[in-house]
Amino acid sequence: MDNAIIKKDILLNLSVEDGGFDFSTSIADAMAKAETELVVLNETVDSIKGLKPDCDKLDYILATSSGALCGIIDIFLVGKPGEPLGNITDKWFVARTIDFAKLCDPEKKNFDSLDSALRFLEKKFKVPYDQTGLGDAGKIIFDLTAKNHHFKSLAHNPSLLGLFFSILDQFSNTSHFVTDGQLVSLQQADEKWELRGGNIPSKLFCGFANWIGHLISDVSGSSSSAAKGNRGTGLPSPLWTWTNDIIAIKAKLGLSVTETDKAMNELALNIFEKGYDIRFQTAQAIPVFLNELLVRLIYAIRRLFRYFSEIPKTERSFALMWKKCEPFSNATVKRMLTVAHGTFCLVDVGDAVGRSLIAGGDTFNAVEFVLRLNVVGVGRFAISLYGETRRAISYNHAKKEFDFASKETVIVSNYIEGLKILAHQYDDHHLLMFISDFEKSDAYIEAFGKSVTLAEVRNVPVNRILKSKPDIDKYFGGK
Repeated sequence: MDNAIIKKDILLNLSVEDGGFDFSTSIADAMAKAETELVVLNETVDSIKGLKPDCDKLDYILATSSGALCGIIDIFLVGKPGEPLGNITDKWFVARTIDFAKLCDPEKKNFDSLDSALRFLEKKFKVPYDQTGLGDAGKIIFDLTAKNHHFKSLAHNPSLLGLFFSILDQFSNTSHFVTDGQLVSLQQADEKWELRGGNIPSKLFCGFANWIGHLISDVSGSSSSAAKGNRGTGLPSPLWTWTNDIIAIKAKLGLSVTETDKAMNELALNIFEKGYDIRFQTAQAIPVFLNELLVRLIYAIRRLFRYFSEIPKTERSFALMWKKCEPFSNATVKRMLTVAHGTFCLVDVGDAVGRSLIAGGDTFNAVEFVLRLNVVGVGRFAISLYGETRRAISYNHAKKEFDFASKETVIVSNYIEGLKILAHQYDDHHLLMFISDFEKSDAYIEAFGKSVTLAEVRNVPVNRILKSKPDIDKYFGGK
């Protein structure tokens, strides 16, 4: 929109499109166009402004306090396998395993204990790759034990690669293991094994069902460990099975396995044997989730109080309240989450380093450090940092557009205020009907009269007023 101000003449609005000219014929028309443009400009400003957080000091203090509180909960209630919250998640997985056994039992038996449910599931979802190192070739060939076979057996890994090897082993009656940095396989793993299904799709479905069912039968340990009242070894954490995946993929591609790959795999195996499984990983997620919940709740409550104190009662609505208080999709609450999860990680890492030095006798004990480190919290903090980086880049790219739109908003707002003043001073709707008169009738005298009156009202100099058709013809003819 181009605005031109001449000393004694007013051009309301003029634009050039497709080689033609478009201009407003009245104050009301110009105001309508300006208000439409103002709405677009405001939407642009709001969308770009939404990329920048609007946190005050109290927001930062509360977010930091939440992170510190949840970090303390992690230190004293989660710690490493075998501490209070870990026992709670163990019991939860036991209850879910029994529920799954009841769901899969057509006779609807009443499983009164974990070992009875596990015996049923182990029999129902039998697989050829379940060597444990107890009385089989696994101990000699793969160095398998009851504590490590769930980690070393690739098909027992709850990952996409684990699913791939489970289907492969069920179709070919084999077992694949990662041991000492190598991928090894056992052929004809079970002489009695036969995958159900009359064709490939049905066999794939049965293989997938067996994989899921067998994983659930192992998540709370084996039936023998449950019968003895032991915790048993569950399934490896999905956040650590990548150490197996790297070795398996490199072996299949013919690439050499580095010493770093072997060291990381050995570290993951060591913490698994000490109880760091999917049950403990779930316990680690509890304080991280609590931190997330607290921060979002704090943000929503603070904005709710601000909404009721600032918005007049007549203007309140649920839609407006949700827009002001929703704690999910705005940059402010995301910045608070970054601060909270960063504080949580700072407390957690400090504790893990201190305890690893104590356990190692003033030397760094890597196993103790990893057992104490809340990997879920670190992962959540990494996601927050990634989001902060993206928003900062997007804001920097849009900053010029934001500055321009902000200035245009001021200009258009002032322009509208000026139109309101003109509208109050001039009631020219009737006078401007001369354009319609020119188009639809030959009442030139009346039309010229209106145009002359309008020019006089708008203080056009007498020598510049065109009072008749000959005057207009001379003007446009260049005379």
